Amino acid sequence: MLTALKQYFAVENLVPAKHLKGELPHTKDAYQEVLRIALPSIAEMVLMSLIGSIDTIMVGQLGKNALAAVALPGQPRMIMMSVFFALNVGVTAIVARRKGEDRRQDANLTLRNAIVLACVLSIAIMALAVSLSGPLMRLAGGNVNTPDDAQVLGGATAYFQIMAWGLPITAVSMCINAALRGVGNTKVTLQVNMISNVVNVVFNYLLIGGNFGFPRLEVAGAAIASVIGLTVGAVLSFIVVIRGDSTYLHLSKHDSWRIDKPTMRGIIRIGGNAMIEQLSVRIGFFVYSRIMYSMGVTLFAAHNIAMQFLNLTFSLADGTGIAATALVGQNLGARRPDKSMLYGKIAQRIAQVISAVVGILLVVLRFPIAGLFIQAGTPDAGVVVEAAAQTLIVIALMQPFQMGSVVLSGSLRGAGDNMFVAGVMALCVSIIRPLMAVLAVYVFHFGLALTWLFGLSEIALRLFLFMRRFQSGKWMTINV
Repeated sequence: MLTALKQYFAVENLVPAKHLKGELPHTKDAYQEVLRIALPSIAEMVLMSLIGSIDTIMVGQLGKNALAAVALPGQPRMIMMSVFFALNVGVTAIVARRKGEDRRQDANLTLRNAIVLACVLSIAIMALAVSLSGPLMRLAGGNVNTPDDAQVLGGATAYFQIMAWGLPITAVSMCINAALRGVGNTKVTLQVNMISNVVNVVFNYLLIGGNFGFPRLEVAGAAIASVIGLTVGAVLSFIVVIRGDSTYLHLSKHDSWRIDKPTMRGIIRIGGNAMIEQLSVRIGFFVYSRIMYSMGVTLFAAHNIAMQFLNLTFSLADGTGIAATALVGQNLGARRPDKSMLYGKIAQRIAQVISAVVGILLVVLRFPIAGLFIQAGTPDAGVVVEAAAQTLIVIALMQPFQMGSVVLSGSLRGAGDNMFVAGVMALCVSIIRPLMAVLAVYVFHFGLALTWLFGLSEIALRLFLFMRRFQSGKWMTINV
């Protein structure tokens, strides 16, 4: 058994002979290189997810309506953010490739152009989002059919508007952090986001419940606290790249901030492919969320609790995937596609170990952790906890598929193979997941847990398609 495990993780068994271009690092060194980037990224992503969960826990003390109110804007906000997620895919991939090619000036030029683009786009999207906040919340499923529904709609609209006002700050900060991840400097992004999120939690405490003389703003207070934290993070990100002591990247007012057409075309080409993915995925999630809201406020509150843990487990995979993205891109730039394949597969192995541990913990601790998110004495709290705990079992079962697919897609993005990733995500998340949810809710009338099982079943197909593409090696020949 032990020998089989060693063989499974050994470097010499991870890259087929036909792809070898030179000597590979020793197994210990290769895993350490991935973990050097992955561990800070995992910590950063998990921290951000935990802060989101703490937000939800604090709001959940107000009851199921407040829980639903912060969940309802989730997918409309993600659609709003999808433009910048896509932009940052291009930034990370191109900056990683430029570092591998030892073209530092071009890496910095990419960052400057990306910041300008993020500023322009975020201001335009902010204006639209603020003006259309009410209709968007209704489109997401909000209504005034009952007093509970009306309270959810009012809180959700206020929350969404406040977060929209902070969009330009968020977009620029994300852009800088994406570039830092591209050069493998994940420790800096971890530190920045740690400080940002601590500020967020402090102001949550002050503004949600009205402590230490601050006004009691409830759901709106959670949104204001988030914007304050994001602003602190943006300022720190700028300080890091302005100083530029050990980050490879450096910004200065003396640099040329004019648009460089070839650079901008590269960002838009890679980011544009990712845009197709992001928009299709977010629309799919939006439809899925609307279907879930139709099950009622109580089950939607439980759905929100389950989403916190799906996001948390996604963060673990995403942090590992960031390492794969950076190392695949850097080694392709250095003309070592075999090492790119090696690091992509090592990231997969690490994700498999994490998924096993996380799955066990979710099953064992499902009731205590679900109970953290809602005050025990509030209406229907027991029903919410029971439904959420059952759904956590589904999330646990899906861990190997989810983590594997996220890491593989990160590897392909690092190579610039975004169009293939976009196609798979559009098929699985935009078509199959909502279709399965429709069948579960409206045809079979399943409960929350079985509806999630039907909806998440597409992840297995995603994993199969990404694994087949990665094994083919077609991504090795893409120019960025």
